[in-house]
Amino acid sequence: MGFAETTALKKASQNFTAPIPSGILTPDTVKTSAGTFRFFDGMPDGETVRKSFENLKFIRGYETFLTLMPAASIEMLRHGHAEVGVDNHTKVALMAPLNSNPLFLTGNTDTVYGSTFFNLKKTGPLVIEIPAGLGPGTINDAFFRFVADTGAPGPDKGKGGKYLILGPDDSEPSHAGGYFVFRSPTYSNWLILRAFLDSNGKPDQAIANYENGLRLYPYSQRDNPAQMIFIQAGEKVFNTVHANNFKFFNELNTVIQREPIAFLDPELRGLASAIGLEKGKSFSPSPEDKKILEEAIQVGVAYVRSDMGQPRNKDVYFYQDKQWFTPFGGGSHEWLVDDGAGGRNLDARNNFFWGYTVNTPAMVLQMIGAGSQYGVVATDANGRYLDGSKTYKFTIDKGVPAKDFWSMVVYDPQTRSELQTGQLLPSKNSVRNQDLDVNTDGSIDLYFGPKPPTGKEANWIETVPGKGWFAVFRLYGPLQPWFDKIWQLNDIQPMG
Repeated sequence: MGFAETTALKKASQNFTAPIPSGILTPDTVKTSAGTFRFFDGMPDGETVRKSFENLKFIRGYETFLTLMPAASIEMLRHGHAEVGVDNHTKVALMAPLNSNPLFLTGNTDTVYGSTFFNLKKTGPLVIEIPAGLGPGTINDAFFRFVADTGAPGPDKGKGGKYLILGPDDSEPSHAGGYFVFRSPTYSNWLILRAFLDSNGKPDQAIANYENGLRLYPYSQRDNPAQMIFIQAGEKVFNTVHANNFKFFNELNTVIQREPIAFLDPELRGLASAIGLEKGKSFSPSPEDKKILEEAIQVGVAYVRSDMGQPRNKDVYFYQDKQWFTPFGGGSHEWLVDDGAGGRNLDARNNFFWGYTVNTPAMVLQMIGAGSQYGVVATDANGRYLDGSKTYKFTIDKGVPAKDFWSMVVYDPQTRSELQTGQLLPSKNSVRNQDLDVNTDGSIDLYFGPKPPTGKEANWIETVPGKGWFAVFRLYGPLQPWFDKIWQLNDIQPMG
């Protein structure tokens, strides 16, 4: 029993007519990590009031950063698209391929992306015509929530079809037969589509499929839709990554002001409004509050960076004795624990939205031969962070269980985007890189380092001295041996 508690008990015996449990009393002086608080019989002095409210502001800012990060992340995706001219539903960014020039959270060099945003408040019910033969596609709302899948994981099953997307204020048209109908809780939405390289590793057929078959238009204009415009954006320099300083709150405020109030539940609205982010009101914190909120962001960033490469949640690791983990902890695109009985895995959700984009069940469900699966690694076989000044070897065993293809892409831990080196495509894949040296047993060794080992140039991915890196191994059309763990990823081995 400490002195403060002893003093409190003494006061209790002197000043109350009946015994009082010590646990409900506050001592005159309390030392905490937030400061030293002083009270007179439970009543705080002015400095204690100031410190306690500043700490509360810090906590609210910290939680707003972590909890509403998905909204700021997808908002900056929208903003980045607008930078390159994709500013309405008639314009689509084609990334064929997406190289390391754009800042794009863990974008893939090895599929042909078609990407656009649409605003249902401006368009009303929107028709999306998906051509047959595209890979998996996804629609996410302005809070990065799943709305619909297209292609093989979606209701068209890869045969193509017409989707009708309703906004929060829209009534379903009376003649909606023949459409796959979905409703979004927000006005702004992201459509991200993937198409595959042909057997020669070329994107030409995929590009033609987009240009000849992808159409977006308001349902009201279905008899005379506007012409689509396709913008080659994969090599442009633009940013789609949210800020990691006070600017984050301005990005988030844009979403809150644009979207309907109900896109966030009252609990989340209360969290944001506690630091001044409220629909219909200006966001103008005082210099003192701005300083607190800036610090809250930096503490939040320290946490997500700490969890990014070595997640503390052991359930996300694919294998007990290896370094590889999944970005979708818990096997749920909503990060639910035990189907929601354990609530939401907040660490897993924070980890995902810090480093990744596209929220869809197709990334977590066992969809044999459809969808995609992802393995992430940021440490070598010894558990040390991957170092761009060192050389490593990664062996891919024969028989990769992927119906379509596999790829290995290297990323920058600062930007969580493709690592920028002398190689515009910091990656290898089983379709584009047909010159890969294959071992006699059918396995393939990939090498990572500032320079290739002699004679291994075809299998080398460049890294940068003085920088770290991490990688994502993707399987498109994953097969049963992946899910059964009969076929496993090997750890990355340091050389020398």
